[in-house]
Amino acid sequence: MINYPQIGKLAPNFLTVGVFNNKLGKIRLSDYRGKKYVVLIFYPANFTPVSPTELITLSDRIAEFRKLSTQILAISVDSPFSHLRSLLSSRYEGGLANLKFPLVSDLTHKITSDYRFLTDDGMAFPGVVVIDKEGVIQYYTVNNLLCGRSINEILRVLESIQYLKEHPGQACPVDWKSGDKTIYSHPLKAKLYFKELYTTQKN
Repeated sequence: MINYPQIGKLAPNFLTVGVFNNKLGKIRLSDYRGKKYVVLIFYPANFTPVSPTELITLSDRIAEFRKLSTQILAISVDSPFSHLRSLLSSRYEGGLANLKFPLVSDLTHKITSDYRFLTDDGMAFPGVVVIDKEGVIQYYTVNNLLCGRSINEILRVLESIQYLKEHPGQACPVDWKSGDKTIYSHPLKAKLYFKELYTTQKN
């Protein structure tokens, strides 16, 4: 039986080498604890078809994540030198030039294995993990290798998690976005929301 990381539990810590601004350096997950939210973006490998489209879009929208006090870390089983090559390659070549967040190297496969994203072929499934400032996992999802992820959805989930942390007793209904009406997390109080929403609709 595979024990997947659980929502509400501490995220597995790691210390490894990352590449940012074309320079190699140490990346330790726990360094962000108490300071920032962290979004871990696991991807199969550099120069694969779908991953550059996701990572480039994340980079182009980095200001939206910074506004939410969030650090993005992109993780694959590639070596630091493969990451560097990718960062030095132009976007029209499938590279990640001018990326605005670190690429993390998991050459030993330990991080990918700890988070249960390791494939039978030794790559990483496209996974997303949202970790709060206390180092606790708040969101965990895995995608098909050929199915690109929605950056809008990652931002939406991140905003909802932060809202709920600041507003205990509330819950975010389907497709909730910042500014939308919320719902009480208590089942009896939630009926007020249902009554208001569905009174004019036919069952």
